[in-house]
Amino acid sequence: MHVVVVGLNHRTAPIELRERLAFRREQLSEAFARLREQVGLEEAAILSTCNRVEIYAGVGAVDGTVPRLFRFLSDHAAIELPQLAERLYSYQEPQSVAHLFAVASGLDSMVLGEGEILHQVKHAYERARESGATGKALNGLFQRALNAAKAVRSQTAIGQGCVSIGTVAVELAEKIFGRLSGTSVLLIGAGKIGELTLRRLADRGVARVRVMNRTFERASALSSVYGAEACLLAELPQRVAEADIVISSTSAPSVLLRREEVASAMRQRHQRPLCVVDLGVPRNIDPSVGGLENVYLFDVDDLQGVVARTHAAREEALTHSRAMIGDKVERFLAWWRQEALAAPCLKG
Repeated sequence: MHVVVVGLNHRTAPIELRERLAFRREQLSEAFARLREQVGLEEAAILSTCNRVEIYAGVGAVDGTVPRLFRFLSDHAAIELPQLAERLYSYQEPQSVAHLFAVASGLDSMVLGEGEILHQVKHAYERARESGATGKALNGLFQRALNAAKAVRSQTAIGQGCVSIGTVAVELAEKIFGRLSGTSVLLIGAGKIGELTLRRLADRGVARVRVMNRTFERASALSSVYGAEACLLAELPQRVAEADIVISSTSAPSVLLRREEVASAMRQRHQRPLCVVDLGVPRNIDPSVGGLENVYLFDVDDLQGVVARTHAAREEALTHSRAMIGDKVERFLAWWRQEALAAPCLKG
């Protein structure tokens, strides 16, 4: 069995392309069936986040797998293959194994050392396993990648400081408003990123935070922990008019806030400046909102400037982390070679 990876990320493709390739949770079962039937994969997992879309494939023979996966992604996103292919990368082992270990550890993230990616890799693996899409190869690979990521985070300084896309969003808002303690913040989305963002807002002394989510119960539960106020998602246009900062981080498949709604909110606030940070992929906020007067709209690709400083501060930890990953990759490959010798049918 061979492990192949095909995908794109924040370095190879802009958000406009990444959001078209994103897989929603309800699409995964059908996607795994197509990967098995049309592409010929024996095992598969799909990692789809705001910064990357990757397919991890277990195949008996590599021949033709990468072109078929390119075509699969082209069909999924309804993008002409030549246009998409120049943005895609592909790896075979040992590079494919090393890539997943680095991704899970936050070494390939926009925010170096971010913690969210570990949870995202775990959830991607669980969904593939629950769908019956994984087997001995990918089960072993993902389990060891997750263990390696936990070791890196506990034994190096890679996770210290501002290491969340949500906390970077808060820092960006600080650049616009200065001290945030006197601002009113609207947080859309109460998932992992939303929770980390809310925690950072609390650390900054922001007293007026409203939280809304697809399920009000989740928004209410999270708000109670941090002294925020839970709101119904249906109240979004009204609450935008009352906020200084809007941070959105949902997995909604379409736009939640339209240009005309923000324009109306700006008239109600007499054109008082509004900072909007859209962390969703696909984007949650109509991109044309950024053309409105006194509206400062940022998406995940706009956060690179803030992120660059965090990378420079972690160079030493990055070197240590890479050495740990290299050792753990070698251990996985040695284990897999032994498995192949014990069961010749696994050799591929």
